[in-house]
Amino acid sequence: METATTYEVSETSGTSTFDERPDVTCLVDGGAYRDGNPFAVWQWMRENEPVLWHEPGVFPGFWSLTRYEEIKEVLRDAGTFSSSSGILLRPLAQGEDPGSDRTLALSDAPRHTLLRDAVAGWFAPRRLRLLSESLAARAHEIVRKAVAAGRIDFVADVAAKLPIEVVCTFLGIPDADRPAIVEWSTDAFCAGTAAERSIAHLQILDYFSDLAERRRADPGDDLVSVLAAVRHEGELLSLEEVVLNCDNLLVGGTENVRLALSGAMLALLQHPEQRALLQRDFDAVVDTATDEMLRWTSSATHIVRRATRDVVLGGRPIAAGELVVCWLPSANRDAEHFPDPDVFDLRRTPNRHLALGAGPHYCVGAQLAKLEMRAVLRELFAQLSDVELDGAPEHLDSIVVNGLRSLPLHLTPAAPHGDRGVRASGGL
Repeated sequence: METATTYEVSETSGTSTFDERPDVTCLVDGGAYRDGNPFAVWQWMRENEPVLWHEPGVFPGFWSLTRYEEIKEVLRDAGTFSSSSGILLRPLAQGEDPGSDRTLALSDAPRHTLLRDAVAGWFAPRRLRLLSESLAARAHEIVRKAVAAGRIDFVADVAAKLPIEVVCTFLGIPDADRPAIVEWSTDAFCAGTAAERSIAHLQILDYFSDLAERRRADPGDDLVSVLAAVRHEGELLSLEEVVLNCDNLLVGGTENVRLALSGAMLALLQHPEQRALLQRDFDAVVDTATDEMLRWTSSATHIVRRATRDVVLGGRPIAAGELVVCWLPSANRDAEHFPDPDVFDLRRTPNRHLALGAGPHYCVGAQLAKLEMRAVLRELFAQLSDVELDGAPEHLDSIVVNGLRSLPLHLTPAAPHGDRGVRASGGL
C-alpha cells in the first residue's frame, strides 16, 4: 500500500525531500497537475525507483519511467515499444483508443511511415520559409489586438490564436468556418468540465467528417485532401481514418504552441532577469530561449508505449504486452542530462529536451511550432513595455497535457517613437 507524504508541488522545483516513499498514485490524478506539477515525486522516483510498476485500477497496470535515459530509449526504439495500441493512458472502462493503428500518432511502420511521408512536405523547410512572412504579419495583428484590449486571458487571446489559424490554413478550412473551429477547439482543450470538452470534440469530429467527404469528391491544396487520397495496401483510407488523422493534426498543431507560449509567459513573469535578457538581446537568444521554454513547459505530460517483446529497462524486466508510461516533464528535469534542471535558463545549451518526443514519432511540426513561438514572442517584445498578472493563473486538470487553462494579464503598450526599453518595474 502506498504511504502518503507531505510534499510541495511546485512550478519550479523538485528539490523536496521525503522521509518515506511518496504517494506515486498522484501521477494519475489530475488534481496534482491543477495545483502545479508533481516534480518532487518525479525526482524521488528518478533517484529511487526510475522504473516503477503501478497496479491496475481505474487504469490498466503500467510501468512508470521518469529518467531521461530510459525514456529516450523507449521513444527511439519503435520496434520494441509500439504506439499502435494507443499513446495515452485510458481508463479501462473506456476500452481501446478508436485511433489505434489508424493515425499518424497511433501507428507503427509501415502505416506510420506512409502517413508521415504523406504530410511531411507541408512541414518542410522550404514551405516554412515561405510561411514565415505571413506568420509574422498574423502574430503582429494578434498581439496588437491584445495590447489594445489591455486586460486579457493570454491563453485564449494570444497563445491559442496563431497555431489554430495556421492549422486551419493547412487543413484548408474555409474562412467562414474558422470561428466555429476556434470556439470548438478552445472548448475541447480548455472548457471547465469533461462533458463540455467531450461535446466540443465531437463537434470537431463531425465537422471533419463532412469536410473529408467534400475533399475526397473535390480535392484541394490542403492536408485533408492529402489524407483523403492516401492509399494503404492499395485501398484508400476510410473516411473515419481521414477524420481521426485530421483531429490528431488539429490537436498536435495547436496544443504544443498554446501551452508552451502560455507557460513561457508565466515563467518570464516569474524570472524577470530572463525576461530582461530576452528583451535586451532578442535575436541572439531567441533560438535557445525557445527550446528552454519547451523544456520548461513540457506540454505533453506523458506518452505511452506497449512492449512488443520481453526487455529490461533500468534493471527491471518488462514483459511483452506491458505498458510503459514516459513522464516527459520528469525526463526534462533529469539532472543527469540538464545541469541545474530547475533553473529557467534561456541561454541553456545543449538542450536536448524531449518535449516534442524523439525517434520515429518526433513531432512532425516541431520546426513550425518553434517558428510560431518566435513570431509571437518577437511581437510581444516589440509592442509591450510592461506586463503583469491580473489575477491567479489556472492550470488544466489533466494527466495528459500540462499547462495553463487561463493566464489573466494586464498589458501596457510600448511607448511611441521606439522607446521600448525594459521598465524599472521589471516589465516585459
